Amino acid sequence: MSKKVLLSGIQPSGKPHIGNYFGLMKRIVEYQDEYTTYFFIADYHALTTYKNREALQQNIIDIVIDYLAIGLDPEKSIIFKQSDVSEHTELAWIFDTVTTMSYLERAHAYKAAVATGDKEITVGLFNYPLLMAADILLYDTAIVPTGQDQKQHVEIARDTAEKFNNKFGETFTLPEPKIADIPVIPGMDGRKMSKSYGNTIPLFAEYDEIKKLVMGIVTDSSGDIPENVYAIHQLLRPEAELKTIYEEKKGKYKELKELLIEDLEKFIAPIRDRRKVFEKDVKKALKILEEGGKKAKKVAEAKMKEVRQKIGVDVY
Repeated sequence: MSKKVLLSGIQPSGKPHIGNYFGLMKRIVEYQDEYTTYFFIADYHALTTYKNREALQQNIIDIVIDYLAIGLDPEKSIIFKQSDVSEHTELAWIFDTVTTMSYLERAHAYKAAVATGDKEITVGLFNYPLLMAADILLYDTAIVPTGQDQKQHVEIARDTAEKFNNKFGETFTLPEPKIADIPVIPGMDGRKMSKSYGNTIPLFAEYDEIKKLVMGIVTDSSGDIPENVYAIHQLLRPEAELKTIYEEKKGKYKELKELLIEDLEKFIAPIRDRRKVFEKDVKKALKILEEGGKKAKKVAEAKMKEVRQKIGVDVY
């Protein structure tokens, strides 16, 4: 039996942190053996927020290198850039014609923008869910790994597929979200690790940076266990092992932080070194991206040929 198709996309939005890795990046690499995996850089989606050409270009390059460094394999996954497959935007337009404005007004991102009083909401932000639906449906995607907060995008893709299928005949596979039980990973200040809070531990941090950040983790002196340190440590060691260590070092916050520093360095050093190898040969990384785009485009072209036939514009 052929493998199910799994698709995941990520915006080129700057340096990843360990929360990103354990939240999604690690899962994408693990899924490669189980599914036919498509991984794309959502550079057109990024245009809803990016206004700096140079920054966008650099982040696209960085994200390719980041994922290759953690083990995304072009022999197992199709790695590509959204803008290299024009069928994404073509299909999004077709979906525009079968979707009502009242339906899209329920999208979380749009509602959030309205709630903040934004008077300059772009059409791109409003239509964002339909471009995402096109991303997913072009490849007969069965599985979309996502967090609970992004589940709506998969639901919109399913609804859109059903609308199209009902109107024009069976064409698109209905995707299912694959939601993992991911713990909230705290940053140095105890809040959720997030770039917007500036409380992250970069995924490819050097040793001195790791040491400085971990020693700066906020701890509560009223308890025997530094909860924020423990929560991060859980990502790196088995629970039973950690409980024993933290019981033996009860109240010794400095020693526990030093142990976390060493464990983070053991985890980060190999992927940091692999990333440096790709940094020295950016052309090789971009060639992988370009070749992946060609593979994805062949699949997308075949699906769009079917779509054009279904809607009646293919007359030759």
